[in-house]
Amino acid sequence: MASQVAKNALSSVSRRVVKKVLAVETPEGDGALVRRSIGSMKLRNLTPFLMLDHFHVSKGAGFPDHPHRGQATVTYMLEGSSRHEDSAGHAGTIQTGGVQWMCAGRGIIHAEMPVHEPGHPDPRGLQLWVDLPKQFKMVEPTYQELDPDQIPTAYPEGEDGPVKIKVISGKSHGVESPVRPLGGCWYFHVILNKKGTTIFQDIPKGWTSFIYVLKGSITVGGETLPHEAFHTLVLSADENETGVEVTSTDENTEFVLVAGEPLDQPVIQYGPFVLTSRQEVQDTLIDYQLGKNGFEKAHTWKSKIGGL
Repeated sequence: MASQVAKNALSSVSRRVVKKVLAVETPEGDGALVRRSIGSMKLRNLTPFLMLDHFHVSKGAGFPDHPHRGQATVTYMLEGSSRHEDSAGHAGTIQTGGVQWMCAGRGIIHAEMPVHEPGHPDPRGLQLWVDLPKQFKMVEPTYQELDPDQIPTAYPEGEDGPVKIKVISGKSHGVESPVRPLGGCWYFHVILNKKGTTIFQDIPKGWTSFIYVLKGSITVGGETLPHEAFHTLVLSADENETGVEVTSTDENTEFVLVAGEPLDQPVIQYGPFVLTSRQEVQDTLIDYQLGKNGFEKAHTWKSKIGGL
């Protein structure tokens, strides 16, 4: 392994941590606990990323019927499962280890409700909001969903090795996800079972990237200071940097690494509506009020799961 790392180091230049934010657990809604980093006062304007929530939903809580326009929402379940249903007639369940990549486009109303069953853990997961390029803001809503066994996995040191990378979107060590986001976005769940294990992940030049530590601790690039669980690490994007080198400093370390193509456009957000001008936000509020341009069912549709 050491020789492979040395070989990579000759041709690879790692990004480094330029900002570090602890996501503090806070109550949201009725019974949900959320660790928010991106989208909090400490970390805004990380284009194309709008929000990152690490959520824990207790019994009786959830996210009943609500609208979206102008962004993609990516829900990745770490424990438990969550049901979803929308105004376009789409419904299903995201299982542990599964992902739903929803492009809200011109408008959709949906509900996200946790599944609580005896003997099963409370639902916990990550929800990432990704801004849509201006030209895709008004597309028809679409879904890309992968069950746990449909997410391809890379094993850079073999299936018996200490590294496992779930390729939710993008490419890692020769493995590519079938998810095709509008706008560039790579999303990996990296699992390092042994302390002192090092990986190098390529990232497209100039893309915005960050790491969110789920378990254990890591170092990034040539640094020696470890970063522990629940920290979001914003990475540099210098012209000569080809990716990021990460080393586990604990056993059973897990983190997500996400990278996206930055968007040269304004972000005007009003709750679940994300547009590029105040006029577009005003138009969206009128569309929602009048039930048109993607919100035709705004005042007539009610989810089955939202009232459970």
